[in-house]
Amino acid sequence: MTSSPDQPQPLRDVVRALKEWVERTGAIWVEGQVIQLKRRAGSTLHFLTLRDKLADVSVTVTIDTVTLDAAGPITEGTLVAAYVKATLYPGNGSLSFACRDLRPSGEGRLLAHLEQRKRALQAEGLFNPDLKKRLPFLPRQIGLVTARESAAERDVVENVRRRWPAAVVVPRYAAMQGTQAAEQVAEAVRWCDAQPEVDVIIIARGGGSLEDLLPFSDEGLARTVFACRTPVVSAIGHETDTPILDLVADWRASTPTDAAKRVVPDAAEEARIIGVGLDRLRAAITQRVRSEQQGLDAVRSRPVLRDPSGAVVLASERVAELRGRLGRGVRQAVEREQVQLEANLLRVRSMSPRATLQRGYAILTTDDGRTVSSITDVEPDETIIARLIDGDIAAAVIDVEPHEHDHDKEHA
Repeated sequence: MTSSPDQPQPLRDVVRALKEWVERTGAIWVEGQVIQLKRRAGSTLHFLTLRDKLADVSVTVTIDTVTLDAAGPITEGTLVAAYVKATLYPGNGSLSFACRDLRPSGEGRLLAHLEQRKRALQAEGLFNPDLKKRLPFLPRQIGLVTARESAAERDVVENVRRRWPAAVVVPRYAAMQGTQAAEQVAEAVRWCDAQPEVDVIIIARGGGSLEDLLPFSDEGLARTVFACRTPVVSAIGHETDTPILDLVADWRASTPTDAAKRVVPDAAEEARIIGVGLDRLRAAITQRVRSEQQGLDAVRSRPVLRDPSGAVVLASERVAELRGRLGRGVRQAVEREQVQLEANLLRVRSMSPRATLQRGYAILTTDDGRTVSSITDVEPDETIIARLIDGDIAAAVIDVEPHEHDHDKEHA
């Protein structure tokens, strides 16, 4: 393809020719670090930006959803191996790569495997928070699984003795890295779990690289810790990545020192808390006694308690007053009844036959005792009895004459 200032080639032809030349290259595996990942919601095509580990070289890579998801957990900063094919977009002349396969590389590969293992164990329930055992407040013995004469052992022992001097640490040594580490640590954990006096187990190591900590993501070790009857504390001392042991243990400590603080209380702090509690208890008791004494004094100051006989005197005076009122009431009632009785007697006496006789009247009866109240009750020559105030008079009826005015009234 020839060109000159007088006969330049069309840009479209140049870009098309470059596209054909670029796309004649085959696919190739390349290594790079993911520095940017753009997932487009609702789209099946996403974008990665890969950068060389050493040189300042970066390219854009397109990848579909299936390939990206199959690669496992890919995040920014992950080192990957990508199977890519170069392509050129004619619209803007930009060079891009289409990714046909993507796999974590180096630590990324290890992390991907660990992530898959974590998901499997989590699905089985080994990380279930509801199954975590509580740490004892004051363990009788502390099982310590660590390397012999390691800094982690020294940190745990010294901090435990400083916080609670009477605490007993039972060490069980094992390799803390290498191919035999996982099995030795698991064996040491099983031994500690079999001791009846061991109330808590600490697995301690002073951190390390991802490769150094791989034994603590071993599936066999995880299942051993999960099966323990004794609470297990993971004190691996690595903050960047989380070994599986941290997830399956009953408690995760950031460092061996932190583990010692978790398993035993601080004697000085506990003494201070007890002292504060005793002071508060004494103050509460003193205040209660003072309050009750004030109440007792108030009760004792009442007149009835100062002079108990005062109530009796008041009651006696009240009884005497009521008795006087009752006596006066009875006398007045008797006097009223006496007056009324005398008046009634006078009326009765004034109406009695004796009073009538005393006025000169007489009561007439026949010989057989029948009262004579009319002239029709007797006949001439019949004997009648006249009863006077001082005796009886027997008389004979000579004649019977009716009163004229009575006779006239009958005929009126």
